[in-house]
Amino acid sequence: MANNYTQIYVQLVFAVSGRASLIRPEFEDNLYRYINGIITKRKHTVIAINGLADHIHILIGLHPDQSISDLVRDIKSNSSRYVNESKWIAGRFEWQRGYGAFLYSKSHVEQVKHYVEHQKAHHAKWNFESEMKHILDSLGIPYENEYMFQWISTDY
Repeated sequence: MANNYTQIYVQLVFAVSGRASLIRPEFEDNLYRYINGIITKRKHTVIAINGLADHIHILIGLHPDQSISDLVRDIKSNSSRYVNESKWIAGRFEWQRGYGAFLYSKSHVEQVKHYVEHQKAHHAKWNFESEMKHILDSLGIPYENEYMFQWISTDY
């Protein structure tokens, strides 16, 4: 039987529903460990995971046996259930519809890893909307504002 050889690096980005700031520091590490478990159980490799109270970034080595959309669905549904069962917040936790998935070459992995690991410092200067539009523009991905994430007006 022949082996398959792949090298696929993807940054996933998705937001809390309504862009609510619900990922609090006191359970952030537990949530990220749980998401790491979801991803590794499906044969992918987590390179970096980080974010803010209203969204997360995950850099992974993607195993080709599962589509990106199926992986994101699994991460969102299982992590939402985990947060709700843990009762870390009053009310219901869920992720916003949609996500970003951006492919990178091996030569960019360290740069993207650094970017993901330093999200809090990065967002001291950029809001989420500016960040996403910058990523899309720099990768040449066309978009329409009406189909983007729900934005919250903030002044940075």
